[in-house]
Amino acid sequence: MTILVIAEHDHQQLKAATLNTVAAAAKIGGDIHVLVAGSGCQAAAQEAATLNGVSLVKVADAAHYQSQTAENLTALIIANAAGYSHILAPATTFGKNLAPRIAALLDVAQISEITGVESADTFVRPIYAGNALATVKSSDSVKVITVRTTAFDTVNRENTAKTESIAAAADTAQSTLTKNRELTKSERPELGAAKIIVSGGRGLGSGENYHTLLEPLADKLGAALGASRAAVDAGFVPNDYQVGQTGKIVAPQLYIAVGISGAIQHLAGMKESKVIVAINKDPDAPIFQVADYGLVADLFETIPALVAAV
Repeated sequence: MTILVIAEHDHQQLKAATLNTVAAAAKIGGDIHVLVAGSGCQAAAQEAATLNGVSLVKVADAAHYQSQTAENLTALIIANAAGYSHILAPATTFGKNLAPRIAALLDVAQISEITGVESADTFVRPIYAGNALATVKSSDSVKVITVRTTAFDTVNRENTAKTESIAAAADTAQSTLTKNRELTKSERPELGAAKIIVSGGRGLGSGENYHTLLEPLADKLGAALGASRAAVDAGFVPNDYQVGQTGKIVAPQLYIAVGISGAIQHLAGMKESKVIVAINKDPDAPIFQVADYGLVADLFETIPALVAAV
């Protein structure tokens, strides 16, 4: 049994989600191969070779993998799929864009966002916005799986796996990135990998209040900033701040929810956090149902006092 993990990377280094996906592959068992496809991606490939449990890193380096479009990556994966019992990708925007296409072309069912591994053919995944867990058994010859990264610890980097160059598939020319991607640069931790998150909702009232109140607290705690969908839709912050079912799924050590009522969409993205602190003036807000610590108070008075006390 051999497992192929599709690496998510920026050509220079792996994304943290890849380490969680390798951990999920290790629970399935068998040889683990990692595919690194990109342009000038040797540094990312060398990093992949250090991941514990990986026996082989396959590297496809070509100019048409620079933008990592699903069409070109899928063509490469399908061309190299023979012999693999499982194909895994992280359940990030990258993996969710890629895995359905792979599954369709292999004519198998996709198993989405697994949070547990029972055996090589049986997996646990959330349903109903995370309010129930389903145990799914697959009889497909190839299991195409996305992994909810917050459910698996990252693997260590103490390995020295072999690296092998493979031929690039032809450029499908089905889609082209015509504008450059702009990466959000911040001195704060990445939202999906942060150990502490300070998240704001519609109760903050405006984008100005969001930044004025929450940024000093996040800076003092060394935390990432997040937001509810309502705050994003209101234009307080960009989409990449969104935590929830249609945003980022997070599970930090500490999640501080400020002015967030706790709609089911938001709870689905953060309720696995180790400690949840909720600050809201509405004592009946649903967020208090999942919070470990709740404070019914005016956030405009509480947050400055909290910043001063930290």
